[in-house]
Amino acid sequence: MSLDAHLSPHRWVVVFASALILALAMGSVVNGMSAYVVPLETLHGWDRGDIALINVAGIVGLAAGGLLMGPIADRRGTRPVVLVGVTALGLAYLAAAAATALWHYYALMFLGGFFGAAAIFAPIMAFVGKWFPVGAGLAIGIASAGQALGQGGVPFMSSYMIESLGVSGALALTGGLMLVILIPLATLLRPVPAARTGQAVTRDDAEGYPPFRLVVPTMCVAIFLCCTCMSVPLMHLVPYIQDCGFTADQAGGVIFLMLMVGILGRVAFGKFSDMIGAIPAYMVATAWMTLLIYGFILINDLSAFYLYAPIYGFGYAGVMTGVLTTISANTPPSRRAFAVGAVTTFGWLGHANGGFMGGWLYDLTADYSVAYGVAALSGALNLVVVGWLYYMIRRPQQPVPA
Repeated sequence: MSLDAHLSPHRWVVVFASALILALAMGSVVNGMSAYVVPLETLHGWDRGDIALINVAGIVGLAAGGLLMGPIADRRGTRPVVLVGVTALGLAYLAAAAATALWHYYALMFLGGFFGAAAIFAPIMAFVGKWFPVGAGLAIGIASAGQALGQGGVPFMSSYMIESLGVSGALALTGGLMLVILIPLATLLRPVPAARTGQAVTRDDAEGYPPFRLVVPTMCVAIFLCCTCMSVPLMHLVPYIQDCGFTADQAGGVIFLMLMVGILGRVAFGKFSDMIGAIPAYMVATAWMTLLIYGFILINDLSAFYLYAPIYGFGYAGVMTGVLTTISANTPPSRRAFAVGAVTTFGWLGHANGGFMGGWLYDLTADYSVAYGVAALSGALNLVVVGWLYYMIRRPQQPVPA
């Protein structure tokens, strides 16, 4: 990585542009359609389960596209790939404004995830770290916090837009804002300046990093487990609080507060990874989440939920920052976008697995205790996997092909 990047003030422009891009783009794809569930049910009479598959289609597209877009960004550069992504996502939302059938929404959200969000998330998260030879953890944490802000803010703002403009108007406005705001921001993602050493730049930059074939497959297993864990309360905390006798608005307020505190957690654990190392910080965040997740089942008082959820949320949010900083610290820059894309694909699959598992176990037992218990077990298994990776990296290595 270039010393010039470390000295350039533009590196902070890259960080905050990335955070804003992730806020609007990822907030729209990951859970932005949640605001449209009831309005689409009212408008068309569709079942909620069928409407929820719109969001699933976007996430499946994001997961599948990450395997393609990461390697393209490694070869072609981040800025052109992200420009394609924000354009594709904006056009998908504009087209959705004219949708009249469920399959229209499924197809458009899948395409928006595959060609849009996938071309944004992995390339950007790999790119930010390249601008920071020192202190990458804080930079990645700030960029990652943009996604957390979007996941809370986009559904919130969408609700107001739907109320004022209707479903089609809200989708059209969201697509238009993506094109107007995100395309100029994407142009700010300048390539990292090459070091002025007089030597040719080479793509064979794996020296000093642990074996690629060790880090990436292990992190794929780890992120599947940790996302299985975290997705249970993300998907099922609101219905659990409602089961305790509280309204949907009260339950929604709890998880909104949790996600907003999570913004601070993502930044804090980014800085923490600079202080103690990426993998140790990741393990601390995972342990925090694992130890606290079952505590939700022991609560039935609204004020206790409002107190407990942000404490849990601060640590849980550090898990994704820990994943990203671990990849950044342990993979060569020339293959990093591929690594982020491959690993986060398993993360999105873990999210889908945990969300489905939580509902399936609830249907099986008529209670969320088993679901949250299995989530805690997944977190504990993740700690074992990441601890093994840390041991393998720290021990004296025999030469292994990268």
